[in-house]
Amino acid sequence: MGSETHPAAAAHADADAGARGRFDFDTVVDRRGTWCVQWDGVADRFGVDGLLPFTISDMDVMSPPVVLDALRDRVGHGVFGYTDWRQEDFLSAIRDWFATRHGTPIDTGRVVYGPSVLNQLSQLLRMWSGPGDGVVVHTPTYDGFTKAITGLRRDLRGAPVGDMDALGAQLARPDSKVLVLCSPHNPTGHVWTEGELRRIAGLAADHGVAVISDEIHADFVHTGRHLPWTGFGSGRWALITSATKAFNFPALSGSYGIIGDPDDHAEFLRRMQTAEGLASPAVLSLTAHIAAYREGAPWLDALVAHVAGNLNMLAGRLRAAFPGLGWRPPEAGYLAWIDLRPLGVGTTITDEALQRELIENEKVAIMPGTTYGSAGFVRLNVGCPRAKAELGADALIRALRRLGA
Repeated sequence: MGSETHPAAAAHADADAGARGRFDFDTVVDRRGTWCVQWDGVADRFGVDGLLPFTISDMDVMSPPVVLDALRDRVGHGVFGYTDWRQEDFLSAIRDWFATRHGTPIDTGRVVYGPSVLNQLSQLLRMWSGPGDGVVVHTPTYDGFTKAITGLRRDLRGAPVGDMDALGAQLARPDSKVLVLCSPHNPTGHVWTEGELRRIAGLAADHGVAVISDEIHADFVHTGRHLPWTGFGSGRWALITSATKAFNFPALSGSYGIIGDPDDHAEFLRRMQTAEGLASPAVLSLTAHIAAYREGAPWLDALVAHVAGNLNMLAGRLRAAFPGLGWRPPEAGYLAWIDLRPLGVGTTITDEALQRELIENEKVAIMPGTTYGSAGFVRLNVGCPRAKAELGADALIRALRRLGA
């Protein structure tokens, strides 16, 4: 990167400077003892309690003030009966967010609701494939996809990000039924270009493969522009997403989708309302979504700029410690996907040895790339105060140096 600055840091500099008085992303909020998976559940994945976590994709920042205010108002009402998501406040908030944030019109008559993006994914996989059928993903692969696909006894098939020939070969297999597209991509943070999306759409159409586009990271783009699948889909397709990721309220649950075909839309609703018994959503999720989409954009812009600063910090420290590494921040998100193979990780330095150093000596939890199918990588969450991000960067560098990197 040389002395290059992450583009988002420059693009959002004014917004960040103007928002610092209103939005605080550097005060540490103690999440321990709140049943938090990242902090209280760290031993479940890493075998040791008390580690400083840089793991699953939620952030160590408070949700937007406008969301918290809306939740307080709704709780103050005091009655929490069954709720209908098919109301104009919710649907118009989605429609206006897509129009203003992504410049994309949507048909709210094609919207569906589910308790989570992965729940929607599982329901769509049941609709569009059967046990033993092939489901294609890009590799490396978000482990939630792996669990959902293999848990439903579908055959997981991978094609490397950017390798269109490999993707075409997997989609061409006669029993490949569904492509699960992660847009932007997790864990790499790649933002798909218009040309890439058109080619993916063409390959799926050529081979009669349905597309499910998970766009939960869409609102956290640093470079390029997110282009919703609504502008590319044909045949069987669905876009599934949620405000929970960008606005940091995943514990409230809730997600929504857009399904292209009217019959598929009706079938999805039928399954959710009857077989799944999920007709009534969590009212606080609806409240949070509406407030985030209606009033949360300034907060989100400031947070994206803050995270871009964390990513720049990480890139600068890695560059100073290991000039030959050449790591660049991701195009989207707050998950730093770091290729450590130039330092020998995955070969002369095993992934297991690096994890031992991080856990036993540095007392930090950083996701190994093997979780996503790629040896020699780590995924480090910098959606946090700057001071915490610096601790993670320095711990990784010290561990690598002790291993001879």
